[in-house]
Amino acid sequence: MYRAYPCVRGEAGRFASDTHAVVEEAAFTLNVNGRNVMAAMVSPVDLEDFIVGYLFTEEIIKGPGEIESIKIEKSVASVLTTNPFRVTGRKRVILSGCGGSAAGIDPKKLKPIESDLILPYDAITDCIREVMASDLHRLIGGIHSVGLAGPEGMIRRAEDIGRHNAFDRVIGYALRNGIDRSRTFAVSSGRISSETVRKCLVANIPVIASRGASTSLALDIAEWAGLCVIGFVRGEKMNIYTRPWRVEGAGDVAIER
Repeated sequence: MYRAYPCVRGEAGRFASDTHAVVEEAAFTLNVNGRNVMAAMVSPVDLEDFIVGYLFTEEIIKGPGEIESIKIEKSVASVLTTNPFRVTGRKRVILSGCGGSAAGIDPKKLKPIESDLILPYDAITDCIREVMASDLHRLIGGIHSVGLAGPEGMIRRAEDIGRHNAFDRVIGYALRNGIDRSRTFAVSSGRISSETVRKCLVANIPVIASRGASTSLALDIAEWAGLCVIGFVRGEKMNIYTRPWRVEGAGDVAIER
C-alpha cells in the first residue's frame, strides 16, 4: 500500500536526509469475457473486492453469483461471467472526482432507496472518527478512506488513491460476504459527488456521511431517490442535507427549500 521514499526533510530552515511513507499507485486493467472494460490507477491491494464492487456499481453484473472466475496477474485482471455476451454496463461520460469510474447518471433509470434505516447520531460521528483515525491515512495522507458501517459500528474500511475506487471496495466486500446493504451506511473522508451518490443508490445503501462537502448535483439526485446525505461531520457537528428523518431526532426539523 505504501513504501518508504528518500527525501530531504526541512524544519525551521534546517535540513536532513530522511525517508517518508508514500502511497503506491499502480496501473490496473480489467478485462471481462475477453474484452477490456476499464483501465485505472489504483492502490494495488484487495483487488477482488474492488473488482466485484466495480462490476456491480457499473451494472455489468447483478451480483457476485454472476462471476465464474477472477484471475489476477500483476496489473491485469480477467473476469469470466455467466453471461459471456455481457461486457459493458451503462453509457459512459466523464464525471468529477477521481478513480476509474465514468458511468453516466440518468436519474430516470435510478432505483430509489428501499430501507427504513434510522441511525443514532453517535453512530455517524463515531464512524467518521474511525475512518479519519486510520493508521494508514495518518501515516501517508495521500489516500481516500471509506467505511461501510451499521448502527452498531464499522463493518469494513477501505483505502485507495481514488475515492470512487474505495467505495467500490467496501461495496464489493458487502456483496462477497452477503451483507444486507439496506441496513448499512457509508462514511467517507472526502467530497460526496454525484458518482458516489449513484454508487450508494445502485447498492441500496440508504445513508452516506462525510467529513467533507457535497456537490449540488449529488444532493439533487439523493433527494429524488431517497438517499440521506450528511456532510461536514466534524466533532459533534454535521449538516443533514436530505432525508433528515434517517437520523434520530432530526426528522422533526423541516428543511426549507
